[in-house]
Amino acid sequence: MAGSTHTVTNQVPPLDGYDVFSADRALTQGLKRHLDPALLDETLADLTLLGRTAGSAQAQEWGRLANENPPRLRTHDRYGHRIDEVEFHPAWHRLLGKGVSSGLTSAWTRPGGHLRRAAAFLVWSQVEAGHLCPLSMTHAAVPALRAEPELAAVWEPLLTSSIYDSGMRPTARKAGALLGMAMTEKQGGSDVRANTTRAVALSEAGTYALTGHKWFCSAPMSDGFLVLAQTDAGPTCFLVPRVLDDGTRNPFALQRLKDKLGNRSNASAEVEFDGTWARRVGEEGRGVPTIIEMVAATRLDCVLGSAALMRQAVAQATHHCAYREAFGAKLIDQPLMSNVLADLALESEAATTLALRLAAAYEDGGEQERAFLRIAVPAAKYWVTKRCTPLVAEALECLGGNGYVEESGMPRLLRESPLNSIWEGAGNVQALDVLRVLQREPGALDALLVEVGRARGADLRLDAAVKDLLTELGDLDGIEARARRLVERIALVLQGSLLARYGPDDVSDAFCAARFGGDRGAGFGTLPHTLDLAALAERARPQL
Repeated sequence: MAGSTHTVTNQVPPLDGYDVFSADRALTQGLKRHLDPALLDETLADLTLLGRTAGSAQAQEWGRLANENPPRLRTHDRYGHRIDEVEFHPAWHRLLGKGVSSGLTSAWTRPGGHLRRAAAFLVWSQVEAGHLCPLSMTHAAVPALRAEPELAAVWEPLLTSSIYDSGMRPTARKAGALLGMAMTEKQGGSDVRANTTRAVALSEAGTYALTGHKWFCSAPMSDGFLVLAQTDAGPTCFLVPRVLDDGTRNPFALQRLKDKLGNRSNASAEVEFDGTWARRVGEEGRGVPTIIEMVAATRLDCVLGSAALMRQAVAQATHHCAYREAFGAKLIDQPLMSNVLADLALESEAATTLALRLAAAYEDGGEQERAFLRIAVPAAKYWVTKRCTPLVAEALECLGGNGYVEESGMPRLLRESPLNSIWEGAGNVQALDVLRVLQREPGALDALLVEVGRARGADLRLDAAVKDLLTELGDLDGIEARARRLVERIALVLQGSLLARYGPDDVSDAFCAARFGGDRGAGFGTLPHTLDLAALAERARPQL
């Protein structure tokens, strides 16, 4: 009798066994737009393989296991020796290994590397976001290390290797290495100039002993770390290896692991330096300018990571609604749900399109593009990461009670969604950085206006928004208190201009109507009913 009551109907098949890359039209079209055509066939083949792996049930199981079995701190071995290690579930190592072998740390050494890596980052992040942290920092450390060519010659081949080598050994005995970062302290947070960790020069040129405590050390099982510490000349950047050349372990005492809201698979630690050996990177007192290249690259990864979370949330929502029935019809065919899905899809596509444009600017490397990045990266980091949490929450709601259950994967996405808004400078830091660029580097504003101006005349609503932005830029009264609104407008105008130039007509028209036309509410699902909502939702739905 009991068995006869347990007939399962109207449930949605799992979203697996599909190609995460090829199913993402905004990503595939954006990559084809920006990448050198000579590299396209090889890149599409590589990303299709990665996309199939990312969409597999096996990879999704790795992500689940890595989060349900978080890292464990082991301060001592069985004999009482201090070891300061973090243990990870085997799934974590499988995820990292695939990320390294897929080029997520080798952008600087291969043609089209930044665009190819950005696309791979958008794909592989959708499996599990936590393990992207060490991959991001390893990638971003390369330009900072180049300030010290002798160090770069040793470390760069290891950081850009396609081999994941997790053992704690000297770099001379490793086939690949990962790099972490330890900048912030209890008393300062984002104000790294308030750091109290001290560096005392040793007899060997360029070497120092560090003493102090770091409040956040990311990926503490990495092979080395970029660290800020004070010398008599001011904040200075250092490279701290975990294992010294003679095989002994550098003093690197892990005090505890952070118990975080999300990002559960990844370890973040408090670490104490006590006579810890370090090599200087760049000039004394120039630590912040030295490490700023790393910060800029990791901020782009924050944009990519949030765009990936948004994409996965939209994929799950549209997939669910394409199968689930309520009140006699598929959810995706019901006008109000169609409006919600279309609005989520617009936000996701705008984020992906902007992220790829930033990656293309990195690829170009010219002065105009560098100037563009100086204002566009903090603006995009501010806005895209801010939009991630409300989008994921709305996508979760599309699944109803099923979305609130851990097995759906949506709670993990929601817990992860605020991270990129905080990491590498929260919203106010990004807004103030945009103001500093506007005040000190007029070439950056010129580059932004040139970029936006390429869409002039494509949409009258966009043109009006650009005019309003120029008016606001001309009014400096109370500019700091208005900085968030200004940066939001910069990001929206930039997204609108890119979609007007490159997006399908229905996408660009809907974005401009909703974001500049004034005909929408404050929440998702309030698009003008005259738009082709069904087509927008269908464009975002992954096809199994």
